[in-house]
This record gives sequence, structure tokens and C-alpha cells, in this order.
Amino acid sequence: MQEYQRILVPVDGSSESETALQKATQVAIRNHATVDVLNVLDTRQFVGAYGGMLTGDIIYQITEDSQSYLARLKEQMIADGLSEDKIKIHIRYGDPKVIIAVDFFKDYNDDLIILGSTGLNAVERLLVGSVSSYVIRNAQTDVIVVRTKLDNQTLADK
Repeated sequence: MQEYQRILVPVDGSSESETALQKATQVAIRNHATVDVLNVLDTRQFVGAYGGMLTGDIIYQITEDSQSYLARLKEQMIADGLSEDKIKIHIRYGDPKVIIAVDFFKDYNDDLIILGSTGLNAVERLLVGSVSSYVIRNAQTDVIVVRTKLDNQTLADK
């Protein structure tokens, strides 16, 4: 049976990513593993969202919001039974696909990535591609994609 020592869980505020984090917490408890909770702030989206004006104040506020979000998730993980010393919080800036699949692994060598399925519709997946699809194709470690009941229902309806 595979035992994991370090689990990467990218979160983005979506219910899919938070479901993945809940499942990763349980896997970590069973394996006595460390969980790296990663929020990637996609700087390409900031430029579009703020009309090309990405000031230091905006970056500071977005980072503060991310830190608050991650602190809330950490408290929930502790409440769910994971030891505080087994939770590592990270914020990175850049392209989520590359950071999750390649860059973060180079720094931390996680042996499992657990992430939520895409929240994108078919057109968005066609235009920008799914982060989970990219990670599955390019990660150098095991990847588990957690699907929500809505994902499964949507797939069954097709």
C-alpha cells in the first residue's frame, strides 16, 4: 500500500478545491503526512480584472485576502483532526498550471497532489484549458482529482 509523506492541495476558493482539501486532510491523518495548502494568485487575471493597473496596494490586498482564506482553511483542518505542525500554508504568484504541476514540486517534492476537478464550463476549458488536466499530464508525482457530486451528476446527464 502506498504511503504518502507530503501532499499538495491547491485551493482557489471553489467548492471543488475545498472538497479536495477535506479529502486530503483525511488521507494525511491516515498517513501521518504533511499537507501543503497552496493558493496560486494568477497574476494574468489581475491585469484583466484591474484594467491593467496592478498597483502595490492591489497586490497587498489580494495577498491579505489569500492569507485570511488560508488561515480559515487551516483552522478547519485542525478541527477535522490534523495536527497543526502537519499543515504548511503557501502563496505563490503566476500561472497555476505550471506552479502546481512543476515549480512547487521542485521546491517541496510532494509525493501526492490532490486537487478539485475543474469549475470551468466546456467553452472555458477549450479557451484556457483545465488546471486539473494540465496537472495530470505534467506532474511528476501521483495525482488524485476529486469530483463533487455535481460533477458526477453532470457527467451522468451527458
